[in-house]
Amino acid sequence: MKKILLLTMISVFILSCKNSDSAKNEVKLNYPITKQVDTVTNYFGTQVKDPYRWLEDDMSEETAEWVTAQNQVTFDYLANIPYREELKNRLEKLWNYEKIGAPFKEGEYTYFYKNNGLQNQYVIYRHKENEDPEVFLDPNTFSEDGTTSLGGLSFSKDGNTLAYAISEGGSDWRKIIIMDAITKEIKEDTIIDVKFSGMSWKGNEGFYYSSYEKPKGSELSAKTDQHRLFYHKIGTKQFDDAIIFGNTEKFRYVNGSVTEDGRFLSIRASKSTSGNELYLRDLSKPNGKIIPVIKGFEYDTYVLDNRGETLLLVTNLNAPNKRIVKVNSNKPSSENWVDVIPETKNVLSPSTASGFIFTNYMVDAVSQIKQYDFNGKLIRDIELPGIGTAGGFGGKFNAETIYYSFSNYITPGSIYSFKPTNGVSELYKKPAIDFDSDGYESKQIFYTSKDGTKIPMLISYKKGTELNGKNPTILYGYGGFNISLTPSFSITNAVWMEQGGIYAVPNLRGGGEYGKSWHKAGTKMQKQNVFDDFIAAAEYLIENNYTSSDYLAIRGGSNGGLLVGATMTQRPELMKVALPAVGVMDMLRYHTFTAGAGWAYDYGTAEDSKEMFEYLKGYSPVHTIKEGVEYPATLVTTGDHDDRVVPAHSFKFAAELQSKQQGNNPTVIRIETNAGHGAGTPVSKTIEQYADIFGFTFYNMGYKELPSKTKIKG
Repeated sequence: MKKILLLTMISVFILSCKNSDSAKNEVKLNYPITKQVDTVTNYFGTQVKDPYRWLEDDMSEETAEWVTAQNQVTFDYLANIPYREELKNRLEKLWNYEKIGAPFKEGEYTYFYKNNGLQNQYVIYRHKENEDPEVFLDPNTFSEDGTTSLGGLSFSKDGNTLAYAISEGGSDWRKIIIMDAITKEIKEDTIIDVKFSGMSWKGNEGFYYSSYEKPKGSELSAKTDQHRLFYHKIGTKQFDDAIIFGNTEKFRYVNGSVTEDGRFLSIRASKSTSGNELYLRDLSKPNGKIIPVIKGFEYDTYVLDNRGETLLLVTNLNAPNKRIVKVNSNKPSSENWVDVIPETKNVLSPSTASGFIFTNYMVDAVSQIKQYDFNGKLIRDIELPGIGTAGGFGGKFNAETIYYSFSNYITPGSIYSFKPTNGVSELYKKPAIDFDSDGYESKQIFYTSKDGTKIPMLISYKKGTELNGKNPTILYGYGGFNISLTPSFSITNAVWMEQGGIYAVPNLRGGGEYGKSWHKAGTKMQKQNVFDDFIAAAEYLIENNYTSSDYLAIRGGSNGGLLVGATMTQRPELMKVALPAVGVMDMLRYHTFTAGAGWAYDYGTAEDSKEMFEYLKGYSPVHTIKEGVEYPATLVTTGDHDDRVVPAHSFKFAAELQSKQQGNNPTVIRIETNAGHGAGTPVSKTIEQYADIFGFTFYNMGYKELPSKTKIKG
């Protein structure tokens, strides 16, 4: 294997730029030879070949050699793009402005996040009243290359002790470090092997966290399916941490949270990414029992806040768009729930601060904010700076001032202060970024999907853009797991639009933009709806002359990577470029890795039934690539430490594409080393990635120089 790879590591480029109207660059690449094995799995009597199964072994030398060889071809190809460095320089320049987060108070100090511009990770500062800020915690010092990031933090009740989590190389596995927040000295041994966890303090004594048993074999890909809640008492060893929940019954996700007054521990327990059981422990009672609030996994319910024995819950039980109810903690079951804020036609995401409830409603994927008292009386509608996404409106009970952020696709995020007592809102921080929002527009349209469903889409671009069918366009989507794509500013997208690019985002079924019914309409045997919605979005852009197939790129990550993989294999002629990132590409085996089995609510599994197996196989990107088809120019991206969607998905997809691609469209894979699913990626790596992604896209649309400098003749 090693000899074969070494012989094929030299990338041979045959560049022939045709003098056609669209001036497309045709490139012939010699890819590393990827060996095929005779692995076959029987599904309900159907024999399914899996020739690249060996690439699932992330611990093997052969896989490591394959990664090296593929990266050699990819980076040699990317180095041939004449404006790659120019894109990188522009990204760096636009990125290089001061970014400051909303302040928050813990103990005697006020804390805030700040990035001077190009720092790989945000730094946490603090100050006392009328004093200058000082550096409190600098994640840029965690590792030399910036790949160790802060994965969350939590202060004790008095603010004197801090527990903070770190992620190394982008891994979902975390370490928790405990620090004296006053002296900034580390207090005790590091807690290790923590995953998918928050940290919630019980007063000043200790905190709750969640994790799995460390798997045998590969930490990257081995299955993890029994999540448990632990309690760590300050001053003791991790070995002595008590298991609070999840030791007897198997749950894939368990989370514990203590109410602000310290009275209750609420526990959410799930077997998939949708639906949870809710349990409660009264911490004011010695040896208080854990009691169920709601059992079963059909609905999502959590504790929002409390006032003494009265709990405020958020639930979608009998309310697909969610409602807020109250109940006495002594009789918390659902038959005793009373509506405080009933369900509306819009999806609800509430928060509390200063003794009030703030409801963030999604109205066609944009924010609408209302303020209520704890009895559900409307205090006021809160006027936002524009049409876009607002976040925040959370804080402690005694906070006199709270903060919120606002942005959309063409407006950089600004922070506003808000006084809940009188409703006065003021600009707190506005970024000094070298981007003129007034020169761009973002409009929402509704288009019709294959089955007649109306789908919203936001389209953003430079004012004055001529709709001539020749604008480079990125169509970005997700469509899954009840996740909503709401408009927010991105530096990378700003650079794309500066070059004359159009950026379009449809709100596909499978997401949460219109509640539970919208989500379910894109799951399991209805997953094809998501791909149909995405295809219809592309057709709308083409039919209305925003772009054409020669200038259209599709992009998405994780479940969105699956979206791109399925769309490009179903309609390869529809787009010129495909950009699947960290995608779920093998739908027959996704549930056998890490916490993948928890995604079965959305996908179903190949073991469920013959019908489910055949449905999954029918759209699984790895299994639907056909010999002799001309697929679009494809840049697959993943990280070698991705332990959520393991890189084997992308490895196998790239190998299949390379072996079956007809024609000269490149099919390359860019494998970021010492990187995971995306969280905590250093700024330097992000800039390099997007210079490559945008460079690859423009180059394969036929641009010999950046679009801002040239026009393709038509």
